[in-house]
Amino acid sequence: MDWKTVAKSWMEFDGLDAELQAQLEEWKNDEKQLEEAFYKNLEFGTGGMRGEIGAGTNRMNIYTVRKASAGLAAYIEEQGLEAKQRGVVIAYDSRHKSPEFALEAAKTLATKGIQTYIFDELRPTPELSFALRYLHAFSGIVITASHNPPEYNGYKVYGADGGQLPPNRADQVISKVNEIENELLIEVYGEDQLRAAGLIKTIGSEIDQAYIEKLKTISENPNLSEEAEVKVVFTPLHGTANKPVRSALSALGYKNVIVVKEQELPDAEFSTVKSPNPEEHAAFQLAIRDGFKVGADLLIATDPDADRLGIAVRNEEGEYVVLTGNQTGALLLDYLLSQKTEKGTLPQNGVVLKTIVTSELGRRITTAYGLETIDVLTGFKFIAEKIKEYEETGDHSFLFGYEESYGYLIGDFARDKDAIQAALLATEVCAFYKKQGLSLYDGMMQVFEKYGFYQEGLRSLTLKGKEGAEMIQSLLASFRQEPLTNLGSLKTASTEDYLTGIRLTNKKEEKIQLPKSNVLKYTFDDGTWICLRPSGTEPKVKFYFGVNSDRLEDSKLKLQAVEKDFMDVVERKMKMIQER
Repeated sequence: MDWKTVAKSWMEFDGLDAELQAQLEEWKNDEKQLEEAFYKNLEFGTGGMRGEIGAGTNRMNIYTVRKASAGLAAYIEEQGLEAKQRGVVIAYDSRHKSPEFALEAAKTLATKGIQTYIFDELRPTPELSFALRYLHAFSGIVITASHNPPEYNGYKVYGADGGQLPPNRADQVISKVNEIENELLIEVYGEDQLRAAGLIKTIGSEIDQAYIEKLKTISENPNLSEEAEVKVVFTPLHGTANKPVRSALSALGYKNVIVVKEQELPDAEFSTVKSPNPEEHAAFQLAIRDGFKVGADLLIATDPDADRLGIAVRNEEGEYVVLTGNQTGALLLDYLLSQKTEKGTLPQNGVVLKTIVTSELGRRITTAYGLETIDVLTGFKFIAEKIKEYEETGDHSFLFGYEESYGYLIGDFARDKDAIQAALLATEVCAFYKKQGLSLYDGMMQVFEKYGFYQEGLRSLTLKGKEGAEMIQSLLASFRQEPLTNLGSLKTASTEDYLTGIRLTNKKEEKIQLPKSNVLKYTFDDGTWICLRPSGTEPKVKFYFGVNSDRLEDSKLKLQAVEKDFMDVVERKMKMIQER
């Protein structure tokens, strides 16, 4: 069925949501707008779905949410009565339509006789992961678009272990979603009827308290808050972390926490920032202002659904600098392993998990403690999958998992990246160094001096819409057709193609033991590496860079040169694609 036919069926559907009907009426003479809204179904992939809010099959709305939920319901029904009775936990963030979409998901599932639990108000993504395990539910849903712009929302699905569904199970759900031909015809009973039947239940403070108790267990030195007074400025960037971060820090004795007033409360427009993303240094502008006012030791920012954390620390000149995700991860990791070693609690089979685009500094640190680092594909669900595997086999004890994009996990009572856990540990590490008369920046320099001056970079191209998606595919294909043999004076030592599953080193092929993914990675003769990856959640293609040397300034200069040389190659390839 072509998009015009589908658009017409929506426009003529009796009982279409009034807001969506008005939007379609507004677009009736705008063919480009209608095509973008209807040229495809909003893709339900391994990470769920994410898109702009609005009318159409390629948009987030109550009907596409019902379709995703009906597909998940069909999958759960196939697992049997116990799965239906264990049910689904649903959380949502501060975005436009998040409460409405959460309720539509709950009603769709409950209509099929599946027990649903929905939080009484917005909650962080990691708390959903915890709640799923705490309630022994079968599945979970979070309505969030993480740090995307305000016009976006999304739908993420979790398994019984508390992690996002791994590819094999996600494929089964996707298949069920794709079997639904018309999202407009999905039957949904009323909320009051479903609540009266006990199929929709509200959850709240009991889960919060249990989560806080677990958060306290990640501390390596619970008394540090009494030994070194740390002053923290915190911003939840208008999202879900305000209450849990403050409660958890208070529970561990960190009382001197100042919240950025303008960013404290939920705001679906994220009106004080261009992007509610702690990876963006601009997101720290107000926190830096407040940091100077109160003389803060540490600035903390979390994204809207509180699975990502960024920190800023004062450098030698007294200015606040935002650490990269790789640097924060290295600080947390080195602290964890050093403290466990000192206390004699470091397990011999301990393991650290990181993604293929995360700094090699983590591996260097872990190796120094005689432990193993294992790489997984980008996406925290792959870290969660490994935690579950080791839990079942006993081969390794999970110690720490992280990714360069500001995601960290310390305690495995949650199985997704957890900014609340990371906020607690970052504050404790700050107290650890302050007790020695050092800043957290000094601590970062100590890590560099000990293990090497690693620097990483990220560039991206945003290519929206149908044409943009095609351009991204063409760019990756171009690199496969003409492999990168060198970059300036650097010679390519190995090429990893995660789509074919082949690593090529000195013309020798070996199998990559990871799931297939449209990713290319080049490693050069001096240890420099570059990775190309289309984003799974945004209309972007991302380019990751990693270098190291014996001096910080040398590493910074090397990174600049590598980024420039590679982006010149990308620009030439893009020009050739456009001229075809």
